[in-house]
Amino acid sequence: MKNFTTLLKVEFKRIFSNSVLMAIFFGAPIGYGILFGFVYQQAKVKDLPIVIVDQDQSPTSDKIIDAFEDNEGLFVMDVRTTDVAIRSEMPIQQYAAVITLPNHFEKSILQKKHPEIRVDLNMANILNANTASNHINTVLMTLNAGMEIEALKKQGLHPAQAKASFESFKINFNKLYNTTGNYVTFMLPGLLAAIMQQIIFLAMALVFSRDFEDGYFGTLVKKNKSSFYHILLKATPFLLMLPFMWLLVSTLFPFFGVEADIFNLPMLVLTILLTLASICIGMLFSIAIPSQLKATEFLMVISTPAFILSGFTWPTSAIPHAITSVAQFIPVTQFLSGFRKIAFYDGDLSSLSSEIGFLVLIILVSFLTMVILLQLKINAFLKKG
Repeated sequence: MKNFTTLLKVEFKRIFSNSVLMAIFFGAPIGYGILFGFVYQQAKVKDLPIVIVDQDQSPTSDKIIDAFEDNEGLFVMDVRTTDVAIRSEMPIQQYAAVITLPNHFEKSILQKKHPEIRVDLNMANILNANTASNHINTVLMTLNAGMEIEALKKQGLHPAQAKASFESFKINFNKLYNTTGNYVTFMLPGLLAAIMQQIIFLAMALVFSRDFEDGYFGTLVKKNKSSFYHILLKATPFLLMLPFMWLLVSTLFPFFGVEADIFNLPMLVLTILLTLASICIGMLFSIAIPSQLKATEFLMVISTPAFILSGFTWPTSAIPHAITSVAQFIPVTQFLSGFRKIAFYDGDLSSLSSEIGFLVLIILVSFLTMVILLQLKINAFLKKG
């Protein structure tokens, strides 16, 4: 135990002597967490720029323009009578949509000719286009209903009868879980989990590969010939520091007002398993690839697309099965799947059986593999020596 404590002190010195690793390990989770939190702090997409081409210039078109100006999701940048030069302006102004009210619009409405309002959506940004489309549709459908009801009232129907004759049925949307549609609540948890997995990968990629490169591995082997001993020695500093990092990251949730229940036993179990799985995978690559640069590069190949492949933002049903099958063995995929069950659906440990099973499998397979591989390297080193 005394020998282990002495070597552990050396490990801490070697870890803290790497300024780049320290900057990434302590700076990335907090720095990126705060950065992404402020990026999505507005919570909703607002003031999307639109242009209205009013070819009719009638009281009815003025009413429609006023309705668009009152919508919080849209910002009427300009109202003009022709669409000349809009295409050339688009790369600079990046309008979310161009709405065209045709000539004789009001006259056609009065004559029951059902004129058409043209909406040109800018699909270069799908999120903006979908949001703008929803807001535009809401405004126009509301106005359309209002105009129909007014027309019926002019025909002599009582206001209540006019409304009832137009409204065949009512629709009541009841929003569950992320009730406000808050984008911070939606994005920040997934981004923070992906960042934590990435910094663990980066840190663990260096623990053995650095020893292989600078010759310190030989010193360690002389102290003890057990691969399990050295794995425990390398993992202990990070097992002591990572709870502190997770605690700091968790404070970003209340700071940015994320509506998620994360301080409970199921989330603690899930976080521990993500940490252990990431440590085991990172350490396995560090043992298998005796080069700090190459080990880091290989782990980045795994970690970089992990957030996209996890199904957190894009449904897995829309991803080819072969890709999703591979993604299941990336720890953050299981973590994010379980995170939603706990944070938003009030799930318990029994609801996490699939995610826990996958994470335990990842831990066991990668741990046993690195124990065997490291023992082979130790034996080869002793034989060579």
